[in-house]
Amino acid sequence: MLTHAQVWSAIDRLAARAGLSASGLARRAGLDPTTFNKSKRITAAGRARWPSTESISKALAATGTSIEAFVGLIQGGGATPTRGVPLLGFAEAGAGGYFDDGGFPAGAGWDEIAFPAVDDTHAYALEVSGQSMEPAYRDGDVILVSPAAPIRRGDRVVVKTRDGEVMAKELKRSTAKSIELKSLNAQHPDRTIATEDVLWVARILWASQ
Repeated sequence: MLTHAQVWSAIDRLAARAGLSASGLARRAGLDPTTFNKSKRITAAGRARWPSTESISKALAATGTSIEAFVGLIQGGGATPTRGVPLLGFAEAGAGGYFDDGGFPAGAGWDEIAFPAVDDTHAYALEVSGQSMEPAYRDGDVILVSPAAPIRRGDRVVVKTRDGEVMAKELKRSTAKSIELKSLNAQHPDRTIATEDVLWVARILWASQ
């Protein structure tokens, strides 16, 4: 039998796995930001308040997580499941031979790192170098990227252009003609790139900081 504490702990682990706070997970799922807050888990009368099936469903969809993986988070106690994923530096990612045309990892030369498990078997990690992504990501941080995860406005993404440039930005808008990207560092300009010049876009799921 599931307990109140198990379900809420699983939601906390789901948020952490996506690199989000409880309120950040709620916002990404299109819910009221306070939906998953600790203050909402007990009523004013002191009774346990359970998350709704709808709110859990939206949180799973927003993070690309299956119900089976969520059950694993419930059953996993305090541990977050991990697996080895390919690791590459941003500088290397700009070179040829590491990705196929769809943005999936390919070829040799990848290292490997243990990261929170995700459903996307093609997920990979990129190591940040330099200060261009501060304060969101700092030199040496590692981000988990999913080329199969759905992407929505406001998501942080990795973009590779046809001329080999690789960048991490926030997706502001995507049309048939172009994509608009917001810089993670206020000292760097936002970008608008013609769709024909974009090789692939993949969503950032998690960051090790």
